[in-house]
Amino acid sequence: MRARIRRPWRRWARPTFALGVVVSTALGLLLVGGALGGRGTAPVGGPQSTVAVPAGPNDRLAATISRDQQRLRAVPGDWTTWAGLGSAYLEWARITADPTYYPKAQGAADRSLALRPDANPDALVVLGALANARHDFTGARQYALAALAGNGYDADAYGVLADAQTQLGDAAAATDAVQRMLDLRPGLPAYARASYDLEQHGRLDEATDLMRRAAQAAADPRDAAFCRAQLGELAFATGDLAEADRQYSAARAADPSSLSALRGTARVATAAGHLDAALDGYADLTRRTPTPGYLIEYAELLRVAGRAADADAQLRLAGAAQQLFTANGGTDGLTSAALAVALGQPAVAVSAAQGEWDRRQHADVADALAWALHLAGRDTEALPYAQRATVTGARSAGYAYHLGAIELALGQREAAHAELARALATNPYFSPVDAPVARRLLAEAGAA
Repeated sequence: MRARIRRPWRRWARPTFALGVVVSTALGLLLVGGALGGRGTAPVGGPQSTVAVPAGPNDRLAATISRDQQRLRAVPGDWTTWAGLGSAYLEWARITADPTYYPKAQGAADRSLALRPDANPDALVVLGALANARHDFTGARQYALAALAGNGYDADAYGVLADAQTQLGDAAAATDAVQRMLDLRPGLPAYARASYDLEQHGRLDEATDLMRRAAQAAADPRDAAFCRAQLGELAFATGDLAEADRQYSAARAADPSSLSALRGTARVATAAGHLDAALDGYADLTRRTPTPGYLIEYAELLRVAGRAADADAQLRLAGAAQQLFTANGGTDGLTSAALAVALGQPAVAVSAAQGEWDRRQHADVADALAWALHLAGRDTEALPYAQRATVTGARSAGYAYHLGAIELALGQREAAHAELARALATNPYFSPVDAPVARRLLAEAGAA
């Protein structure tokens, strides 16, 4: 029986987070593609200007890239291989967190379309995935719809569309796209997206069940590791450290190079009070993939450990990584806002988050804008955005904490007490910095 997504009884729903995409929000970075995401990702020059791809744990992908390059040197008019090479390069960009491959992906997909302007959904899907990776979600939606206009049964195009609609804040359209993907190809990519859709509506038991089904459908060790890491995230979100640790360990057993599992293990160590192990984990993680989101998290943990100078160094690296992302066509106001908050620049954070909100009404963006406004002393303006983020049904300790802190600042003590209690009941380990503050604010609200 095929899985179906029943609509939640919510006035407004937070968008889904498509699974072929690894996101970096104020919590991380969004790089689209992924071993689960069908046609993956890409960059290229011409077949004569071969892009060197280093060997390592991704030898199979490197072999695919080399094979496609050789094919194009022999048959430069092969539009299908150009699209495939673009997809492979985009996947390489994802797993290496190297946005300099984005222009190469663009070149490959553009070459494919130039060779075959019509009836070329493969190239359109690559361009859509690339647009998602660069956070051009409106452009990604357009590419996906163009691909579907030529082939209404393209499951990969529905995956790109679901990812875009999710990030644009159109929850109903995202759910519809995921359901179409489930109907057309009820496999791992569709199950993963459906699981996230359910999670964002607060239906964690159903989300976990679907992700377990996705894990059972995983034939590749990297896919299995991905699913186990996501199960770890679901467990961690409810404060179940033992289950989260089991799932992250299973992910690393399946794929020792799994970055999601490495990050999850470090977060569990932090929550369990094993600060040295957590710092070692983040040091390893950021050496492997120095994305702004991971670097910001590492800096936060270094500050908890009293290593302010080291934290500042990580934030400088995060700024450089963000500039590299932007230089290669990306736009990420959410990460810019998170970096500004970490640097103690609330006015800059407000500007970045407001710009992102103007582009897309995603709940993460509403939450980031609310928090930036709060830090800037503009709580009256912050409150509607915080409420917008928390009425989605998602069980987010961070959302509840932000709303409670804003309500307390406005003197709404009873409402603040309820939200702060909800945050800590949802996940008492949600942040090494904010969870202790939430407990203090909860006491203040209760004392009143």
